Amino acid sequence: MLICNKLSEAKLILDGKATAAALGTFDGVHIGHQSIIQRAIDLAKADSLCSVVYTFSNHPLSVMAPERVPMQIGDNISKADILAEMGVQVLVNIPFTEKLCRQPAESFLADLQQYLNPRYVVTGPNFSFGAKAKGNPRMLARLGSMYGFQAEIGQAVQLDGRMVSSTRIRSLIEAGDLIKANEYLGRYFSFGGRVIHGDHRGRKLGFPTANLAIGDRRAMLPNGAYAVKVLLEGNSYKGIANIGNNPTFEGCNRRLEVNILDFSKNIYDSPMTVQFVSKLREQKKFSGVDALVRQLHADEEKARELLSNI
Repeated sequence: MLICNKLSEAKLILDGKATAAALGTFDGVHIGHQSIIQRAIDLAKADSLCSVVYTFSNHPLSVMAPERVPMQIGDNISKADILAEMGVQVLVNIPFTEKLCRQPAESFLADLQQYLNPRYVVTGPNFSFGAKAKGNPRMLARLGSMYGFQAEIGQAVQLDGRMVSSTRIRSLIEAGDLIKANEYLGRYFSFGGRVIHGDHRGRKLGFPTANLAIGDRRAMLPNGAYAVKVLLEGNSYKGIANIGNNPTFEGCNRRLEVNILDFSKNIYDSPMTVQFVSKLREQKKFSGVDALVRQLHADEEKARELLSNI
């Protein structure tokens, strides 16, 4: 999958090729979002087009109303991994700016025509665009032919009689209901970032960890140990993840620490996505290093068992 951070980059890459484009913020890329994206992929395959996802690298509310920005389920790294796994060919992941916020809806459609050359545009029922959100799915359907595309508006997806939404998934993650959150996501809850330096304590204990910072505006599971899959440099690994402030040792900030099983390589500053499969246990403070190491061995054994068929 090719990733563009500017519309002009997308035009250069596409080089005139027609597309089927899915439009949306897609925070979390849950099963509702996936239905929209998959429809664009299917349309592209049927008509020998290029499948494109056009989204934003920051939440639009961060520009329009910063005080209303919700906790983010996803991030740019894990979003790219998810879309690549789905088979999207081009990801257009541009910053949402004041200029875009002020852009008339018709100008947004003209940009779609100029830069993405869509034959199909697929969105959800709540998609809006243009200054003061005057653009909506009805406008897409009404004006699409003027700009060379046919609009398809996906329906809201329901699960257990409830509409699948990012709001609902945020509450499930915060409550620690990983099973239900994964069901609504249609995949494992993912957390991506670049590997940062930690305290280098894990290596001394025989369990070296790759650490990711947890931002203030990121939706995250409660503290504890989890069995995880790790996507790194195009490969998938199994691992144990710990969310917390490592209470056995003092002075640690809350972070995500991942011991990648059967792996030994310097990966500092590498992009990494962690997929949460199952919770192993709650966070706890141990009486000392020996007790902690015994628990880590038990965690590894349990994680290997849980991940054996994944």
